[in-house]
Amino acid sequence: MTDDEQQHRAASLTAAVLDEEAARQAAQAKRSDDVIFADDLLPGVGGEEMPLKEGLRKGGFFTFIVLLILNSLDELEQSAITILGPDIAETFDVSDGTITFISTASVAFFVLGAGPMGWLADRMRRGPIVGFASLAFGVFAFLSGAAVNAFNLFVARFFTGISKANTITVHSTLLADTYPIATRGRMYATNQGVGRIFSAASPILVGGIAAIAGGAAGWRWAYFVLGVPVAVMGLLAFFIPEPERGQWEKKDVLGAGLEAREEVPISVEAAFARIWRIDTIRYMTLAMVAIGFALFPAQSIQSFFLEEEFGLDALERGFAVAPSGVLLIFFLPWVGRKFDRTFRTNPDGAMKILGLLLLPSTLLVPLQYAMPSLLENRAVFDFGPLGTATIPWALLAFVVVGAFNMTFLGASFAMIQPSIQSVVPYRLRGMGTAIITFFMFAGGGIAGGLISAFLQDAVGERPTIIALTMLFMPLGGFFMVQGSRRMRRDLSLVVSELREEQDEQRRQADDPDNIPAIQVNQVDFSYGQVQVLFDLSFEVRKGETLALLGTNGAGKSTILNVITGLVTPERGVVRLDGRTITFATPEVRGKLGIEMLPGGRGVFPSMTVRENLEMGAFRYRRDKAAVERRIAKVFGLFPALAEHQATRAGDLSGGQQQMLALGRVMLHEPDVLIIDELSLGLAPTVVQDLLSHIDTLRAAGQTMIVVEQSLNVALAIADRAVFLEKGQVRFEGPAHELAERDDLARAVFLGSEGG
Repeated sequence: MTDDEQQHRAASLTAAVLDEEAARQAAQAKRSDDVIFADDLLPGVGGEEMPLKEGLRKGGFFTFIVLLILNSLDELEQSAITILGPDIAETFDVSDGTITFISTASVAFFVLGAGPMGWLADRMRRGPIVGFASLAFGVFAFLSGAAVNAFNLFVARFFTGISKANTITVHSTLLADTYPIATRGRMYATNQGVGRIFSAASPILVGGIAAIAGGAAGWRWAYFVLGVPVAVMGLLAFFIPEPERGQWEKKDVLGAGLEAREEVPISVEAAFARIWRIDTIRYMTLAMVAIGFALFPAQSIQSFFLEEEFGLDALERGFAVAPSGVLLIFFLPWVGRKFDRTFRTNPDGAMKILGLLLLPSTLLVPLQYAMPSLLENRAVFDFGPLGTATIPWALLAFVVVGAFNMTFLGASFAMIQPSIQSVVPYRLRGMGTAIITFFMFAGGGIAGGLISAFLQDAVGERPTIIALTMLFMPLGGFFMVQGSRRMRRDLSLVVSELREEQDEQRRQADDPDNIPAIQVNQVDFSYGQVQVLFDLSFEVRKGETLALLGTNGAGKSTILNVITGLVTPERGVVRLDGRTITFATPEVRGKLGIEMLPGGRGVFPSMTVRENLEMGAFRYRRDKAAVERRIAKVFGLFPALAEHQATRAGDLSGGQQQMLALGRVMLHEPDVLIIDELSLGLAPTVVQDLLSHIDTLRAAGQTMIVVEQSLNVALAIADRAVFLEKGQVRFEGPAHELAERDDLARAVFLGSEGG
């Protein structure tokens, strides 16, 4: 071959590779566009405006009132350590930074509580969860007041934070499932608004309790008093009715609810993998982490600043901080209405509001803390019968600017939950909230608390809070605005999943005798930014053997991993005998009847044949009779293994080792057997021997999925075949018809193993 020919061939190959990559990217982009539905088909978009009172009537007043009071008491309790921090530091003789860290960490303990609470919220009745958690919250709040040193206080705050995590994860899912989408913004705004009333009053209440109790230990009585009403409301929470999960999305998209089905347990790993694929959630999480760096240390730093700069005691600090929530009380109803109205016409714009509300803090916080330098003179105020007071203009300005800052921040935070609940699949709402909470508190809360504690002791309160705010608040606003651009697509995915679930329920109702053993429907999957499965759908009927074929990189191994639960699809569903198992762990799927024989040598070479089987039967170790029965059944299927029970697996032939690997899988008596590359690396005569055993299983009615590099081997044992190319189904039908398709058959013969 001449140099010109070689260069021409290289250029042609390069062009082919580039064209292939361009086609893949175009297919991926087209897939993203395909799932964008018209606005009037999206849940909560379009339709008539609903008065808040009507929404409450539809869902019932009891749930809302109980959750509202519990949330308000949470706000009240949180203010105790914020306002009383200097008194606590004096009692325990520790630094300001230490109490700031405990204060921040007590909020950040949501990290440990949010995950379990979210997991429980997606699995169990939520009223009892709220009840037990609230009772624990009340007990540990009381114990916070009984702490004898800073470490005891830290431990009490630890358990208080864990127990009250239910106010974020469980409360939010209950509100979303109980009340209509059209009122969701106002529902959360009202809940937060009343909470802000308590929060605004709490500095005065806890400061007043401490002042009335008097002495260095007066702060303890704030915790003693606050623990009682929380426990009382916790008892009422046990009577909260359990709503249908996702009922309002179902009614809005489908026109009716869906039949309740027995749920397969959802794994934390799969829930996280699925939720993290939601663009809106991913951007919102990044935003909340950034905000947490500035937000969590802010209140504690403010309390120390008020004491050191203006010499305020606990009660005076309470009066100074209380107005910070007053404006929000009046602003939240407007923001809730604005969110609901905007969501009905422009869901992207509704979430954008959240990001824009974060930006004013970048200017307001530095201005607030600059007031002592800008305004030094004092003013005398006449309070009539109460007498007169000399109050610094700087303090008044500090309070007013802080009130505006908290108004914008509080309004933004109040609308986060309706945004989360709109795009997270209804089965995963608790975990969706937990994930954002985890990253916000673990990243922003704990890390922000450590950084602020160090800076506060090194440079003081004012430089610390100004630096954190000016750096992280704009970053949080940027991520929130970026995430708003993906809201429509994520809502469209919700619509797609609900329609698919409705279609499947109808099909099962119309033809209950022909429910597939395995159903893969509308599955998308990506490795990082590279999508490898595109809207992939196929079924495996009970008792049939399905050959899964395709070229190298077609996605065969990936879809097996999806079926067995080793990876979680970003979209789509996997069902076993009609039950959704998309979010089940591999272990659960194994117990339900899915077992896979992976390609390659699947034995422990240093163990004997029997030891290999005993290791495979480890799951049944508590029932020795069951273990023996299963091993005997394997020896009945494979007599050659019975003759070599004491032989090391590494000394067996390649065919015998593959037979042993298959036998170890058959120990579990699977409903669905998946075989990946049975003939890989084996001689033809060995393959023929193995095929006879597979044919025996097939004749016995074993449901199987077989991935094979050899077309002849696959077609020799398969009833039907599915041919994959570039992550999509190119052919599905009887196996003999695939053999007649020269283009596909040639692709299988020429393609190498893998995929």
